[in-house]
Amino acid sequence: MLARPGFRLLAPRLRPEPQRIRKAVFPVGGLGTRFLPATKAVPKEMLPVVDKPLIQYAVEEAKAAGIEEFIFVTSPGKEAIRDHLAHSRQLEALLHERGKIAEAALLNSWLPDAGQVTFVQQPEPLGLGHAVSCARAHVGSEPFAVLLPDDLILAATPCLRQMVDAHADVGGNLVAVMPVPRSQVSRYGVIDPVLQQGRLIEASGMVEKPPAEQAPSTLAVIGRYILQPDIFQLLEAIEAGVGGEIQLTDGIARMISDHALHGFQFEGRRFDCGDKLGFLEANIAFALDRSDLGPGTMAMVHRYAQPRAEPAIGADIRPPATPDRIRARV
Repeated sequence: MLARPGFRLLAPRLRPEPQRIRKAVFPVGGLGTRFLPATKAVPKEMLPVVDKPLIQYAVEEAKAAGIEEFIFVTSPGKEAIRDHLAHSRQLEALLHERGKIAEAALLNSWLPDAGQVTFVQQPEPLGLGHAVSCARAHVGSEPFAVLLPDDLILAATPCLRQMVDAHADVGGNLVAVMPVPRSQVSRYGVIDPVLQQGRLIEASGMVEKPPAEQAPSTLAVIGRYILQPDIFQLLEAIEAGVGGEIQLTDGIARMISDHALHGFQFEGRRFDCGDKLGFLEANIAFALDRSDLGPGTMAMVHRYAQPRAEPAIGADIRPPATPDRIRARV
């Protein structure tokens, strides 16, 4: 294991045997204001990428990582998430009657088993740290994962599966990171790296949304975490930070004296589906990745990427039809 130039070495830390990660928290209480008016009546987590809502991608990723208990921290107006996570027996039976067996399998095959899903209300939108703390009674005293559905990751091996495997070797707290341009670090939590081995980067600290000139690195934390349960006690004592919210980053940073912190440079491509352009790009990328949609999507992208031909000089350019002109043609 070699230190990168300029990295500071940390003192050796005794590490207990890592526990298996069985529980995952999904903070889904946000208002989704950047997608209004679409999110006026539909939770942003229910916005579809191709033909599945964001929340389903997150649940499928968690299942692939071996998660057995799914804890959703929600807010009023998010009933559609609960409905999507419930078995639809009537629709399933109707599809079977009509011979649509494949479609029926798509409805429920991805769902957690009975008794594995819990919903917790976040009474006020006080930040990610507060949302995670609302799950304390259901997480208990074992390490757990946190998945933000806004961050969608296209990878051969699901991101959380990669992290669970890495966590089995290092324990402590583990956060997914990716390099970003320095001009963008003020949008993210950023780790202070010390030592790197492969995709694992030991860190001596974290800071939330630092100014570009003060950021300790350009390794930004994205919405996948594996955390020790000690975080709950710290989050209860933390005062509001950046943006007037209780920041999860602040709680993780305060744990470093007791628990090692590692960033994990996952294999795959992340899409910020809380951003309109990121959401559009995710739809294109996931469609291109599918054998049934890839060729057609590629042709469509090429068609729209072609420069539009300018009309010839003197061409007969007519104004768009008005209602009166349309009626005259009928």
